[in-house]
Amino acid sequence: MGTDLAQKTQPLKIHYRKAKRKGDKPSAKLDIATSSANASLLIMKKGVLLEKMNQIFGEAWITDINFVHTPANKVKGTKKRKTKKPLSSEQKKALTSMLDVVEDSAIKERLEKFGKAFFQDKN
Repeated sequence: MGTDLAQKTQPLKIHYRKAKRKGDKPSAKLDIATSSANASLLIMKKGVLLEKMNQIFGEAWITDINFVHTPANKVKGTKKRKTKKPLSSEQKKALTSMLDVVEDSAIKERLEKFGKAFFQDKN
């Protein structure tokens, strides 16, 4: 879409439909959130957008695009993330003791990240 339009849109969902009969191709419809003003511009570029996307996928997989109108301030990147508090010493000790039995370093690292996120979401 280009950097200008990419900043003003947000992909929402792909509606995938299986082929009903043998020989038919499956289809997919893409929902994109954008403001009403940008939806007007994108509707005019729908054919070009479909062509570019299907060129990337290698075939006409996405058959339609639906532009979902959203308030201008609700599109992409407007959610404020909560600042996560660092783990308390008790939480760190609990997490360390749970992970002591894990020998594989890659798995241990992932479990540690998961554990930190779990404790931070609890707070």
